[in-house]
Amino acid sequence: MGGIVVPIFFFLCVAAVWGGAIITRHKERIALIEKGIAAEEIKSLYARPTWHRDPLSSLKWGMIFIGTGIAILVGMWLHDTYMVSEGVFPGLIALLAGLGLIIFYFLAKRKTA
Repeated sequence: MGGIVVPIFFFLCVAAVWGGAIITRHKERIALIEKGIAAEEIKSLYARPTWHRDPLSSLKWGMIFIGTGIAILVGMWLHDTYMVSEGVFPGLIALLAGLGLIIFYFLAKRKTA
């Protein structure tokens, strides 16, 4: 019985939050119309922002993931070869991902200058 109640309760809560957001948005629009604001102004208030992609963002995330991958490979090699504790993984990941961010900083600085 408990295995059925929890998912149903979860989806009902999600539906309630979503429905509340829709009702609130509708009430806001009605209030704006009652104040006499033009339809174009209302549309501009609720227009979704356009995302401008930064071309350097892909480079940044690529360098972070490469640093993380190298850290995992080095950690596995150290663990298998020298019987180093698995506790070295978080430190290596932080070190090499941070190194990737530092290298990215210098590359981006040179690219934008």
